[in-house]
Amino acid sequence: MQAVALSRAVQFVESFGGPEMLTVRELPVPRAGAGQVRVRVTAAGLNPMDWFMTSGAATAARFGLHLPCGFGTDYAGVVDQVGEGVTEFAAGDRVFGGAMSRAVADHVLIDVAGTIARGGEAHRTPDGVDDRTAATLTIAGRTAAAALAVVDPGPGDTLLIGGAGGGVGVFAVQLARLAGARVIGTGSASSADALSALGAEPVTYGEGLVDRVRALAPGGVTAAIDLHATDTAQAARELGVPDKRITTIAAQIDGITPANGADAAPGAIEEIADLIAVGRLRVPVAATFPVAQIRAAVDLQAGRHVHGKVVIDL
Repeated sequence: MQAVALSRAVQFVESFGGPEMLTVRELPVPRAGAGQVRVRVTAAGLNPMDWFMTSGAATAARFGLHLPCGFGTDYAGVVDQVGEGVTEFAAGDRVFGGAMSRAVADHVLIDVAGTIARGGEAHRTPDGVDDRTAATLTIAGRTAAAALAVVDPGPGDTLLIGGAGGGVGVFAVQLARLAGARVIGTGSASSADALSALGAEPVTYGEGLVDRVRALAPGGVTAAIDLHATDTAQAARELGVPDKRITTIAAQIDGITPANGADAAPGAIEEIADLIAVGRLRVPVAATFPVAQIRAAVDLQAGRHVHGKVVIDL
């Protein structure tokens, strides 16, 4: 009897919860069905949504997740099998994209006509973009693009970005600067150099933020994006920014339009990948881990103090 080919997948098996509940399992290699491609994943990027969605059974159920359940959404790799009827991709194509709560695995099946939440999605990885970088793009890049679309920064704007050193902030700061805006980014004192390297003017968050921003921008702030909670959005209101030019991604405030990566304009993520390919945008990868160290990687990412992205190598 021929041995069944196996591949690794990170899963919650007995219950949802923290990283201590994650297990690396060996499962039969899946086969691409009609309308699908199989991707041999080489790298998977972590995002806060990954551990938030799977933090407990009730939260997981809200997102349609059930045990056994995979982990991670952002992936990059190479198409190694093409299902019937697929003409958009061929074996050997480098791709990146999102597959909700199943990306940290040796193989993922992607519906060519799917979405991140339903069947997954795939985009061609441009030459000049390595797989680790490509694996960081989908969730954070889409979210940043959606947030910027709400406030529409441009030349003459001074944009305040709260949580600018995080995974979404890496993209938001650089995209806003490319649009011609001045960017003031909040973060810890230890993140100042990292923010400056992205093109932001750093300011520490916490009590006294409004006064510190006023001192840095006496001419005023014209737009704001809160990537962490509501503190930056509330500070922006105190600074006189109109609600229509404030957005949040992790909380909702009456009168302020929230941003969701699912609402990013078509082609937004391809544009970001192309900017990276030509050297106009960069993604700092703070740490990489082998898949066997998935728990340590999630612990680091969930601490919310890492400057840049955390990536799993497969």
